[in-house]
Amino acid sequence: MGSDGGQDDEQPVHRVHVDAFQLSIFPVTRGEYAAFLGDTAHEPPRDWHTDAFQADDLPVVGVSWHDAMAYCGWRTRNGHHERLPTEAEWERAARGGIEGVRYPWGDEIPRWIPAEGRGPLAGPWPVTLGVPNAFGVMGIAANVHEWCADWHDRGYYAQSPASNPAGPSSGARRASRGGSWRHAVTISRCAARSKLDPSFRYTDYGFRTARNA
Repeated sequence: MGSDGGQDDEQPVHRVHVDAFQLSIFPVTRGEYAAFLGDTAHEPPRDWHTDAFQADDLPVVGVSWHDAMAYCGWRTRNGHHERLPTEAEWERAARGGIEGVRYPWGDEIPRWIPAEGRGPLAGPWPVTLGVPNAFGVMGIAANVHEWCADWHDRGYYAQSPASNPAGPSSGARRASRGGSWRHAVTISRCAARSKLDPSFRYTDYGFRTARNA
């Protein structure tokens, strides 16, 4: 995990083990999240009725960390046992088993990324756009920030356990990973970290789910 060429919170580079797990191929879509809203009467995301976010095959956006956790709880109650991935699991999945490259598809921005990775765009793109990485995961590190389970601590890597790190026990902001359709560059490096207050609902924040293998 980590990078010597990134921000301070990506250092030191360190090797960790994560137990086998499954990660959803796509981020949670608006269509999937709409089913959750209809079944639970949970409060809709920010700007739920904005045209740019309307299509069922777009990633759901405008969700807080708490919203994402509520969705995972709903899925678990319905027999799917889903949760948010840890940062370590997310980075493992993004790298696709290939060490040392910048992005999930290599050192260059893939050609299928809209506008050659330059933003901001008018909105997110469909989750099915593009090609999978080596682990079969679609769109990871691009399009929307994805919530992770962990609290964020910029110094955590210096004390991270070598097996199944799950972040610090407390904090002020939750960790997130990935790029954003609203940014000047819409894809992020595999090692890049971000963080946000877990109650905030930004329209470039979504999530994908994980489960134990």
